[in-house]
Amino acid sequence: MQIEEIMEYLPHRYPFLMVDRVTEVRAGEYIAGVKNISINEPYFEGHFPVKPIMPGVLIVEAMAQLSGVLGFVTVGRSPADGFTHYFAGCEKVRFKRQVVPGDQLTLESTLVADKRNIWKFDCKAWVGDELACAGQIMTAEGAI
Repeated sequence: MQIEEIMEYLPHRYPFLMVDRVTEVRAGEYIAGVKNISINEPYFEGHFPVKPIMPGVLIVEAMAQLSGVLGFVTVGRSPADGFTHYFAGCEKVRFKRQVVPGDQLTLESTLVADKRNIWKFDCKAWVGDELACAGQIMTAEGAI
């Protein structure tokens, strides 16, 4: 998926859209995508001015956004249908590597369960072959 199609599935816009491309999607199973990390990201101005590091919470947000796309593709809906995937929680999140300008985050999300509009995903974020972050993300599908 290119950015135009991603924007059909995610209500987020600059500066909070954290998925640049979807490289693979299998409805009901798995999705992969990328987030390119540029020094032009607005959060680098304050995090940190001398040594810019992507905030961990934004890595988690990128994994959650990608997971939301998988949820939408799985059920054949989008925000245009009056629904969205709200970030509902995270568990077992661990950060293994700093993410800095010039990196490309490769994001992966595998659907673990969906019950009563609560979705659970196993997620990972990589920089090259180095794991940057891993954890479980939960979203709640609901009306906008």
